[in-house]
Amino acid sequence: MNIPNYVARNARKYTRHEAVVAYEPSGVSRHSWGELNIHVNQFARYLQTEHGIEDGDRVALFLPNTYAFVVAHFAIQRLGAIVVPINVRLATPELAYILEDSGARLVVTCKMTDAAVKPLQADGVQALWLDDVNAMLDGLPAQEMLCDCDAEEPCTLLYTSGTTGKPKGVLFNHQALLHVGMMFAVEMQYQPESRLLSLMPFTHSAPLNLELIGGTIIGCTHVIAPTFTPDLLLDLTEKERTTHFFGAPVAYLLTAQHPSIQSRDLSSTTHWIYGGGPMAPEHAKLAQEAFASDQFYCVYGLTEAGPTGTLLLPDEHADKAGACGKRAAVFTEVRLVDDFNNPVGDNEPGEMQITGEGLMMAYWQNPEATAELFTEDGWIRTGDIAVRDEDGFYWIKDRMKDLIISGGVNVYPREVEDALATHPAVMEAAVIGIPHPEWGESVKACVVLKAELAAAEDELKAHLRPLLADYKIPRYIEVMAELPHNANGKVLKHVLRKQQSQ
Repeated sequence: MNIPNYVARNARKYTRHEAVVAYEPSGVSRHSWGELNIHVNQFARYLQTEHGIEDGDRVALFLPNTYAFVVAHFAIQRLGAIVVPINVRLATPELAYILEDSGARLVVTCKMTDAAVKPLQADGVQALWLDDVNAMLDGLPAQEMLCDCDAEEPCTLLYTSGTTGKPKGVLFNHQALLHVGMMFAVEMQYQPESRLLSLMPFTHSAPLNLELIGGTIIGCTHVIAPTFTPDLLLDLTEKERTTHFFGAPVAYLLTAQHPSIQSRDLSSTTHWIYGGGPMAPEHAKLAQEAFASDQFYCVYGLTEAGPTGTLLLPDEHADKAGACGKRAAVFTEVRLVDDFNNPVGDNEPGEMQITGEGLMMAYWQNPEATAELFTEDGWIRTGDIAVRDEDGFYWIKDRMKDLIISGGVNVYPREVEDALATHPAVMEAAVIGIPHPEWGESVKACVVLKAELAAAEDELKAHLRPLLADYKIPRYIEVMAELPHNANGKVLKHVLRKQQSQ
């Protein structure tokens, strides 16, 4: 079996059942599984006849979460081609690099996101605008075009955020992503009646593989919109009676501040899922109270692993909020090892490593980086430092590259960030190391406040002194209006570090 054939199967099983409800600037559109399958057939045939797309070709999607994205995604894979979803917030040079590196034959875009595409047309980049799916495909042949790809053939090429250099293409086959989707469907109890609210971009691995593919395997309804706002989250949950939502912690924290959240009916949602980073215990409690629900799930993983990894269940939040879970998800194993790949004991720091059925095939045309990522026995190195407590729960201390070494002593930014989060005025914090002529690095905290403090730096330092050793307390604290995030809500610490050097 391969991914796009699940669309055809759903069209037979759930012909009139809603597949996609799309909220777009032009209005709301509703499409059944039968209709989606017809559009996928039509667009696949259009790509084949008009643009010569065939097995193994790469086709880029520079689209937000729209019905056009869903149709194009499955149509590309139905041809045996490889879909290349690209973050729509990228600038023209960044987009150009990915198009060249992937060797994409075509980039599919729309009026909402075409600004970065237009300058590249002069350089020969082939672009296709897909704004009104119904109008474009009207009258085209709709005969069934099933994909005969083997499950081990490549189907998706996702580019990492490139925080330590140029983005790398992460290549997956059908088999791996079907396991990833099935993992999430099992863990989050997807049913055909489930209604998945997707406001995080499908150009990132978690929304794409956990929600779009996982929900398609089961036959769920996808409720989508091109962007995230707290208003959209509250409005669509109420209007569409959605059952599942996945977002970064910041999405929950921003929405928790919405003035009308207490009067909203969010009772349809059985699974509030967050990832991209754990929530500090105080923030988890704040979100649970604001959303009037204790059904919060934390998921931890790595793009290169699908993403698969660990999960923290609702009944574990009371005592273990801030941890990323006690066990690996279905089809997955995790371990902690030292620098020599030996297992570490409880409360000893080690690198989190992942294996299972959802791992990538390779970094695209980059055998050196692929070899560095995989251990000799086939596990993926995450680059995350973690400890396992005496109860078996895993706590991510930090990224190896984010570790601060000040005066020869290790400082884990995550520990300082969690301590800052206990102050009632702090909404979000990011801790980085900045150069120091004697100590090597100094600790600096960048914070976003939800309530004004007259002397923020002094008050926050005073708050931290009973909580942390003196060498961990930030030497500098800067109050910012907002922190830089990627499109999936993860704080971009490399941007903060770069700002310090300017």
